[in-house]
Amino acid sequence: MTQDAQGQHLSGTSTKAAGFIDEAVRAFTLNYGDPNTFLSMAEEDSPECRIAELIRVWPLTLSNDPDLLASARERVAKIDKGGMNEREIAHLEALRLASKSRWKSAVAILDRHLMHYPLDLVAHQSAMRLDNFQGRFHRAAGRSVRALPSWSKSHPGYGIILSFYGFGLEEAGDYAHSEEITHTAAELEPYGYWPQHTLSHVLEMTGRPEEGLVWMESREPFWSAPDNNNRVHIWWHKSLFHLELGQLDAALSLYENEIADTLRPIGTSLCNPTALLWRLEMLGCEAGARWEPLYALWQDRANGRTSPFNDIHLGMTALRAEERDAYKTLLDTTRGTAAGDSENAPAYRAIVVPVLEAIAHFTDGEYAEAVERLLPIRPDLWRMGGSVAQRDIVEWTLTEAAARAGLSDVVRSLANERLALRPNSKVNKAFFEAA
Repeated sequence: MTQDAQGQHLSGTSTKAAGFIDEAVRAFTLNYGDPNTFLSMAEEDSPECRIAELIRVWPLTLSNDPDLLASARERVAKIDKGGMNEREIAHLEALRLASKSRWKSAVAILDRHLMHYPLDLVAHQSAMRLDNFQGRFHRAAGRSVRALPSWSKSHPGYGIILSFYGFGLEEAGDYAHSEEITHTAAELEPYGYWPQHTLSHVLEMTGRPEEGLVWMESREPFWSAPDNNNRVHIWWHKSLFHLELGQLDAALSLYENEIADTLRPIGTSLCNPTALLWRLEMLGCEAGARWEPLYALWQDRANGRTSPFNDIHLGMTALRAEERDAYKTLLDTTRGTAAGDSENAPAYRAIVVPVLEAIAHFTDGEYAEAVERLLPIRPDLWRMGGSVAQRDIVEWTLTEAAARAGLSDVVRSLANERLALRPNSKVNKAFFEAA
């Protein structure tokens, strides 16, 4: 039976088609290039290539976009597991669950699967991305380190699995180890999204914005090319370094140029400009008319049922674009989701509804009320999804609300936390001064 580059069996696949599958897997797991191009080539050569149709559905499922998720469910429903091997069947079962937003159940299947197939890069990335939706990015560290003894430096894709390990370490707070691992991964896979992304996080979380900008600029040819499918998020990270340095004009310029130019019309991508504008406004930079066209892009990209992270960012955009009816519709829908019994209902109950209520109070100048909503939910904020750096938008809003409400004890306490990790941040110093 034909094998892929990692030695895993492929059903209904010729040797030539297996080479195309290897290229598709690299594109998918590096987030660099279009895997569908190679999948089509594999299917043209080998119409019975089962892994190709499965890999094709993963990006749709991981988009967390309502329309694309609907397309993923339709595709999965048409896939017959006849002729599939054990590995391919596991992917099909995980896709059936993930396309219905049953992320926890899908990850459980992938975790068990990876104990038997530790070289399956598609499963590693898919599990990590699904954990992202649940605020569990850190689990990539354990998942990867379990697999690493089965890998060697001679294995194709070793730098990719190493980059997954590095990002998991960063999200677990092991910044020094993450930095060491990720530098090695970046040398092995210079065009990979995950090494660039991870070092951006490490330098952000350890309060080294100057180094962050140097790192970004030194490697810009690797991460800024059109083949990098998520370069908008790297530009967003660069804007955070400018914010930490008090360079608001530079951050706004990135919004209006590089971020706008690389934005994709799906919810996960749209969260980047929303998060940047919200931060800029808290720092006193008036975003003004920029909110309305951004809100227009959000239409049908979040629905109050599919993604806690995206729904919170949609709520921010609707409020700042003065689309109060749309905000109320979103809030009502999320309350309905919170009252349901889906796997994501606990996240909507614990985080989405109170955050949406709080940001409305914040927008209306009712800062003490915003603090009352946000302060009790801090221990559960991970349920929002995303990374620690992304979830900081809520922590930042809480601290700013406390400052504007004159709650000096709250501001001082929160500022002390922030300064302990990033003592040179102009943002954090301003919070302390406000106390």
